Amino acid sequence: MTDWVWWLIIAGVLVVFEMFTGTFYLLMIAVGLAFGALAALAGVSLPMQIIIAAVVGLIATAVLHRSRFGSPAKRDPARDHNVNIDIGQRLDVDQWQGGRARVMYRGALWDVELGQGAIAEAGNFKIVEVRGSRLIVANS
Repeated sequence: MTDWVWWLIIAGVLVVFEMFTGTFYLLMIAVGLAFGALAALAGVSLPMQIIIAAVVGLIATAVLHRSRFGSPAKRDPARDHNVNIDIGQRLDVDQWQGGRARVMYRGALWDVELGQGAIAEAGNFKIVEVRGSRLIVANS
């Protein structure tokens, strides 16, 4: 088999492994290997093919790392709706006492506090954070 076929076989194997990891980094290395195949197809020498594949793979990996897909944003678990199902839910508060209230939510009594910028008035509120057994809310 010719060099370019080997490059594509190895790139294909990396794409298959990528499906098991889901990080996109192996995919970027596979892109570098595909460029190595293009270099082989163009008749470039083997050492130069390796250099081209390595450089393109490193550049693609660096670009991915700097993108929003490369490093997930660090979120506070107390405010992340993917961690806590209560974030984003709504509840009714009838009466406030100094920025705090006690309400029935999901069949239990919860302590509720106003979030930053929220106004203490009776009505519907959105849960923006959970700190222990306290729900931090904002006006709807």
